[in-house]
Amino acid sequence: MTDDRPQEPSFWEDEAQGQTAVLNGAELYYEWQPGEGTQLPLVFLHGGPGYQSASFRELFGDKLKEWSGGSLLLDQRGSGRSAPLEDTEQGDELDLNLLVDDLEALREHLDIEQIIPLGHGFGALVALEYARRFPQHTKRVVAVNPWLHFPGLALTLLAEASALKGQELQDPADDVREQTPEGAYPAVGSARIQAAFELLNARDLLNTLQFVSPQSRMQLEFIDAEQALPSRAEVGEALVYQGMWEFEYPAFLEEIRRPVSVIAGVHDRTSYPEQTDWLVDLGGAELTVLDAGHYPWLDDEEAFAEALWDALR
Repeated sequence: MTDDRPQEPSFWEDEAQGQTAVLNGAELYYEWQPGEGTQLPLVFLHGGPGYQSASFRELFGDKLKEWSGGSLLLDQRGSGRSAPLEDTEQGDELDLNLLVDDLEALREHLDIEQIIPLGHGFGALVALEYARRFPQHTKRVVAVNPWLHFPGLALTLLAEASALKGQELQDPADDVREQTPEGAYPAVGSARIQAAFELLNARDLLNTLQFVSPQSRMQLEFIDAEQALPSRAEVGEALVYQGMWEFEYPAFLEEIRRPVSVIAGVHDRTSYPEQTDWLVDLGGAELTVLDAGHYPWLDDEEAFAEALWDALR
């Protein structure tokens, strides 16, 4: 990576730069700041599904000014400032292929030849699958606190909820498999997450597992409230209804033919180390661990920026 980042950029001066376009049957909101240097654009893909990119822009937008390739922030369909799912051509349908196709439609719309997806949490899954399906348009991938194996993530959440309640872990997986008719898929992940949220609601559980301190949690929720956009706390509850808890992505990791870097917060127990290990072991990713939670730019902006620039070298 050559250090040709501009010294006095004009990125992110106001929200008037945000735009909407109907792409792939959905009205999508994005903020696009073309670069002034030779680097490729960074494309931020927020977590969820159901969150938004506004808090990342608010917290890390000044640092994005340093990247000469430009920055693209997308609110995925059904999220943030993009249209609700019921207003899209596909209705309530939401799957990984749709989200990847949305990103490809946006790349074509902006006439960008190649991008660097920067995916966070669930958004890392979108970034990786985009690289797998469209390697010709992907230079590399940066995954931040990724979620890749959802039945495993559900078990982590159930174990943590049980511990917080002072109860012994009771994994429903064996019962679900025994009760599932032959030839049908046992919904192990859904059973685990339902059991976890019966012990502790999604908001409190995610707050406990993802943040370094109550102050960090309150800071992010204040930013969400200030932006008048859906709170991060709604994400876990939304996932229950999206059918994502049965999805396992690790089998596809060996098909990705682009370099992958992982940035993980050691205090984010939803991702590190179980989820990040999949990317390191099967995807050959390079791992950087920070003294941070699920949103490392919230806890240590400078350390996250350094890790990101290092990953892009």
